[in-house]
Amino acid sequence: MLDLEDSKLPSPSDEVEKETYSVSEQAQDDFHYNLPVMRKLLNWGVEARGILPVPPSQRTDTHYSKIFFIWGSANFNILSFSAGTLGPVVFGLGLRDSCLVILFFNLLCSAVPAYLSTWGPKLGLRQMCQARYSFGYFGVIIPCILNLIGMCGFCILNGILGGQTLSSVSDGNLSWSVGIVIIAVLSLLVSFCGYNVLNWYERLAWIPTLIVYVVALGIGGKHLINPPPAEPANASTILSFASTIAGFVITYAPLGSDFSIYFRPDAPSWRIFLYSYLGFNLPIITVQCLGAAVVIATPTVPAWSAGYENGNVGGLLEAMLHPAGGFGKFLTVLLALSVTANVAPTFYSVCLNFQIFMPFLVPVPRYVFSILVTAIIIPLSIVGATKFYDTLTNFLGLIGYWASAFAAVILVEHFVIRKGRFEAYDLRYWNSPSKLPTGLAALGACILACGVVVPSMDQVWFVGPIARHTGDIGFELAFAATALLYSPLRYLELRFRKLV
Repeated sequence: MLDLEDSKLPSPSDEVEKETYSVSEQAQDDFHYNLPVMRKLLNWGVEARGILPVPPSQRTDTHYSKIFFIWGSANFNILSFSAGTLGPVVFGLGLRDSCLVILFFNLLCSAVPAYLSTWGPKLGLRQMCQARYSFGYFGVIIPCILNLIGMCGFCILNGILGGQTLSSVSDGNLSWSVGIVIIAVLSLLVSFCGYNVLNWYERLAWIPTLIVYVVALGIGGKHLINPPPAEPANASTILSFASTIAGFVITYAPLGSDFSIYFRPDAPSWRIFLYSYLGFNLPIITVQCLGAAVVIATPTVPAWSAGYENGNVGGLLEAMLHPAGGFGKFLTVLLALSVTANVAPTFYSVCLNFQIFMPFLVPVPRYVFSILVTAIIIPLSIVGATKFYDTLTNFLGLIGYWASAFAAVILVEHFVIRKGRFEAYDLRYWNSPSKLPTGLAALGACILACGVVVPSMDQVWFVGPIARHTGDIGFELAFAATALLYSPLRYLELRFRKLV
């Protein structure tokens, strides 16, 4: 059971706070102010802070609803719609079964990133930086790399969808590649500026998207039907689709506290959790169910079928809005741009992960990495655009495994090893390899868990012997096996290394 009661954190003395925060901040400030361009950006309010902990004196934000809009706008877009279409298109499920899987597995899996969002105000640490207290200073690099791959994958998928949709509006005069570049550059502008601009943008980004979906339903709702599926659903198919849905939301766990570290240390945890939980579930469940309903009806509407040719989700949505004429094209453009609300915060977290992956880059301003990741995402999106559905299905299935194991380690460390006490994290040593855990217990638990995860995988390129009978239960077993293995391994590690 997740404990959402407020932990009474001790107020650090001036000496401890100086030891924890000041030295690293001074090094970063020296780096920034030596370059005139960076000095000017700082004066304009561009956030430079990367993974450096936020001291309690700077955790002053009381607008806790910001976290609702961060998660809400990030998921109120075409990618959520596309994930919902996988149930009928890839797994052959009917509307009822698709929607039930979407409902229950989102409600279950979103609880983890929503809970981890409550840690930001308590510790002032980015999520992957906090993971050093279980994975260790060097050990955390491995989940960090996996997280970078996952976040870049989501950016690629969003870029492809945005590019497809923009291209469909232009009647082919604008290529997918140019559309992808437009999406990436707009996302870069938002993420570059940092926390304040990002929150302002996410607070507004959901509004035009909601209008678009309401108009689309008003125009095309009469075509929505619920025919019986070609084949009755079985447990194997249900669990395989569930694994995909789980992979969509549980991968927010490594980003959980990235956007809440400026909230007051005494922020009510139940409010942060509730805002986050609703921010995930309201848009994801609604839009994924809409995606399932629309794609089931598509074969019965010739215009939709033509727009959806070769799995072009953007073309499908453009076809739905086409009867509205020029206004419909305008709404389709808004829908295409909605993916920036997901890409921009993902770019933001990618920047932080670069600094954890390569700690010597900590003094480099966060926004520098926004430019780097944009340069990486654009060509990869262009290359992957031709096989969107294969990319989406394989990607969501795979990343759910590691994210589930990661969450198990973090939660067991907190509730079992540290007894749910935030005071048990000595923040003075957040950047001290010799004072942090070795990470052998965490990595060992994850690696050993692969012994049951791999046989339980159901992917296009591999179906394990267990999965042949049960469907894909890899993400469930990844969490359970890692949690069971981590405790004894961690206690063994503690016999040789003091807890920090």
